[in-house]
Amino acid sequence: MLVEIRGRSQITIPSEIVKKLGIKEGDQFEVIEKDGGIFLCPVVVYPKNEMIRIAKLIKETEAEYKSGEMKAYDDIDKIFMDMGINLDEV
Repeated sequence: MLVEIRGRSQITIPSEIVKKLGIKEGDQFEVIEKDGGIFLCPVVVYPKNEMIRIAKLIKETEAEYKSGEMKAYDDIDKIFMDMGINLDEV
């Protein structure tokens, strides 16, 4: 598939690729140049306060695990729900 660079260094990602990868407007990508090629890597950006909250939850979970108080999960959705993350909004 060929694409052409346009004004302001823009290219259009072919619609087949956009659909296949589920890319939507507002998605963010890291642009990497390597060995003469350009690579677009999808990324998710979390606000710093959310990363701090998640790190705290991980530390608390580690402490519960070490003390034998760890809660067992059989559903990944429940884990995220307990963390206050609604996967339907991600």
